[in-house]
Amino acid sequence: MSEAVKGIVYLIGAGPGDPDLITVKGKKLLQACNVVLYDNLIPEELVATLPVSVEKIFVGKKAGQACYSQDEINRLLVRLAREGRRVARLKGSDPLIFGRGAEEAKYLKESEVRFEIIPGVTSGIAALAYAGIPCTDRNLASFVLFVTGHKAREKEISSVRWDWVAGATDGTIVIYMGVREIENIVRQLIDHGLPGNTLAAVIERGTLPSQRVFETTLRELPETVAQHRVRPPALFVLGDVVNSRSWLKWFEGRPLTGIRVMVTRPADQAGEMYQSLRDRGAEVQAYPTIATAEQGDPEIWSTFESIDSDQKWLIFTSENGVRYFMNQYLSRYGDIRRLSDFKIAVVGYGTTRALRKFELAPDFIPSRATTPVLAEQLVTTGSWTKATVWRVRGNLSNEVVDKKLAEAGARVFPVNVYKTFFPEWPDGLKEKLFEYPPDVITFTSGSSVNGFINNLSKSEIEKITEGTTFLSIGPMTTQVALENGLKVTLEAGEHSIPAMINTLVKAAEKGLLRKSL
Repeated sequence: MSEAVKGIVYLIGAGPGDPDLITVKGKKLLQACNVVLYDNLIPEELVATLPVSVEKIFVGKKAGQACYSQDEINRLLVRLAREGRRVARLKGSDPLIFGRGAEEAKYLKESEVRFEIIPGVTSGIAALAYAGIPCTDRNLASFVLFVTGHKAREKEISSVRWDWVAGATDGTIVIYMGVREIENIVRQLIDHGLPGNTLAAVIERGTLPSQRVFETTLRELPETVAQHRVRPPALFVLGDVVNSRSWLKWFEGRPLTGIRVMVTRPADQAGEMYQSLRDRGAEVQAYPTIATAEQGDPEIWSTFESIDSDQKWLIFTSENGVRYFMNQYLSRYGDIRRLSDFKIAVVGYGTTRALRKFELAPDFIPSRATTPVLAEQLVTTGSWTKATVWRVRGNLSNEVVDKKLAEAGARVFPVNVYKTFFPEWPDGLKEKLFEYPPDVITFTSGSSVNGFINNLSKSEIEKITEGTTFLSIGPMTTQVALENGLKVTLEAGEHSIPAMINTLVKAAEKGLLRKSL
């Protein structure tokens, strides 16, 4: 095999849950790979936002059962790399801290496959920071001890020297993966001399907005876990540093704290929406139900170049239309001044914002951001009998604007610059949705509603949406939802993403939304 066709495997630490905690290098390499193998605890946003062309292979657990054995994962990594692929092995937290990254790296080395290890932020540091608990403190703890509470499958008992751990005073003990073994762990620590009144904390789903933190003592840890039904992933912290939480906690108390929000918007357009929701405390569930891809017709540009009209219009009714049109236009001409003879109409806020990224301003915006209102108000602006209109659109766009302007006398050229399709969610993500159902499901278009219906069966929809609030961007989207049997109770007053988020915040402040916590 020549060096040029050899693949490579990147063992990437994804961080503990908050998708923003992946390292810059980790994210850059992840986006440059053409296949990714990911575990169950990976933030779905990191996988869902990858291009459709990236092969996504779930190697975690479904219903507690592993989809692939470790030997199968090892062999799969080698095979993919030998095919010349750039492989991202995406692992929770850090690949080498209580993961099996070292085992995978060893197998790759023995198989003469190139690999790189990209460290991640381990939960033993990040979850404590998000809970307001320092790992060390000059006055309270001069060391931190990371311990696994999980029994390796091939061992009947844990290999951790709990007698030695119990004697590690004046420091911080952080126990990973110990929920199912907590009674046994506590008993051993107390039996070996660690005081039962040692300060303790439980951190469930650390760094996620649905994070829960319970302060207690070592002796009362099992009861705390049972009382609050703590589930993995969770960490246990032992030591005087737990007292620091009273003044160091910072992550709680935002308007959408404790609320899971499912975002169905196309992944390549949803970044700002994800961030705005997280900034307000929501746990974002990235489940794009539609995706777009560029679709151009080179012959249409000859028509563009031959337009001879006193009145020329470009009409955009979506951000995608602006983005794909400008990509094709600039790649062909490289000079925006050719558009100076055109007037531009847009449907609303999002389309206007997309246009301004290219230093262009619209000449017409309707009073309400819907295509019927755009059509009705645009035809009243003057005579259209000498107008030539380029109606920029996708394959699923409605034709109300085209028909209205044609009826008014304009020559209308439908210009399809992109296509919309329904992507299937990567394997493993749907199961996570059943485990942690959304409190709110957002729809930003009628197509996103149809994509939601396409990804789930009727019984799955009933299960996921029980007690869930539906938030729509506007009346046309609401109508599509109602036609599909989904009862929309919240609708943005102004048809924009910021307005949707403001609507959600106001509903939360009024206590109208279910909270997962």
